[in-house]
Amino acid sequence: MNLHHLLQQRAAAHRPIRIALIGAGKFGSMFLAQARLTPGFHVAIVADLNVAKARESLKTTGWAAEQFAARDLGQALKSGATWVTDDSAAIFAAPEIEVVIDATGHPPAGIRHARAARRSGKHMVMVNVEADALAGPLLAAEAAEAGTVYSLAYGDQPALIAEMVDWARACGFPVVAAGKGTKYLPSYHDLTPDDVWNHYGISAEEAAAGGMNAQMFNSFMDGTKSAIEMAAVANACDLAPAAGGLAFPPVGCDDLAEVLKPKADGGVLERKGQVEVISSLQRDGSPVERDLRWGVYVVFEAPSDYAKRCFKEYGLATDASGRYAAMYKPYHLIGLELGISVAHAALNGQPTGTARGWRGDVVATAKRDLKAGETLDGEGGYTVWGKLSSAADSLAAGALPLGLAQGVKLTRAVAKGQSLAWDDVDWGEGEADAANDTVTARREMERRFAAVVEQAAE
Repeated sequence: MNLHHLLQQRAAAHRPIRIALIGAGKFGSMFLAQARLTPGFHVAIVADLNVAKARESLKTTGWAAEQFAARDLGQALKSGATWVTDDSAAIFAAPEIEVVIDATGHPPAGIRHARAARRSGKHMVMVNVEADALAGPLLAAEAAEAGTVYSLAYGDQPALIAEMVDWARACGFPVVAAGKGTKYLPSYHDLTPDDVWNHYGISAEEAAAGGMNAQMFNSFMDGTKSAIEMAAVANACDLAPAAGGLAFPPVGCDDLAEVLKPKADGGVLERKGQVEVISSLQRDGSPVERDLRWGVYVVFEAPSDYAKRCFKEYGLATDASGRYAAMYKPYHLIGLELGISVAHAALNGQPTGTARGWRGDVVATAKRDLKAGETLDGEGGYTVWGKLSSAADSLAAGALPLGLAQGVKLTRAVAKGQSLAWDDVDWGEGEADAANDTVTARREMERRFAAVVEQAAE
């Protein structure tokens, strides 16, 4: 509750936080819209493979042309303007940059950028939750060893959930469940980019005119993005995935505490301390009353009869026993809130959520019967969706992480609904090829955390 004051001090001292943004898509653009209005911020570099598109994003979000007219970083630093470039490597060679934001959504790029930021002594804000689900525990551990911050992105749901979990635990309340809302039906796991726009209520032509990527938006519908985000939350908050993955129970805001408690107490959870995503649709497709589609929640427990009585005295919504209660936030503002992560990293040396272990993983699962020789097309595509798994189960099965299920060929047929394994994929010259930084990083994480994961599963 002191960030604005500290930012004003940095602005008054003419020492703004020098920021580099990689990826000027929707999330990055939303950040840019607010960053130009935030005292103590200087977005010195915007890096994107499509420079023209990045410039258009700046213009669309209210930046005057002269604000992003710098010819190079030197001029940007002197004038307070922004340099737009397609050369992300320049970011890590510049000692003036304090915080790097990866908003690419591309796991290999995110892993590469996080490790480059750590080597150059810069803080990393990882909007790219796909990269975090694939190798976040390793990236966070490496950053901590180097004395830099590796942070989830505030405004995105995982960081907001982590904040609510931290609030509950800091108050002394045991956390029973945490997660978010979404629109879900079991049939959505079969969705492909060809039919996704019907579920958003727009035409393919309207989506194209708005620059909306069908495969990316499909990942929100087919359950993949929910699994990715809950893996990030499980790893950041030491919470467990259910054995069968996400159940997506239909629950409204008023029933969170009644439903999201252990089965032994009349709820749906396998255990206390679990991640779960709730649906805004009943299984028959009708809407849930007072749904939490855009929001996040935490369910916690009264640790004593006295606390339970206080819950009632102060009007807290609880289950019928009065023992379980919930807090929720109905919305998240994505990139508009991202500056909170930047400020916390630079001013306080703290993340807004970061992996503190390896509890959750996302496993590539066949959307349909797949044939040997088919090429996997990754998140939101036609071949696989991402299913949440415990890290222990993923390791034991040799499961193929969703983040690596793109651009590689199957060596055998895989039935619909079956999880894929590392051995199901043709890795060409070999998965341990040092040139494949993404695979190498993932394998390094598995080796580093294997003993801890296996011990926790016992």
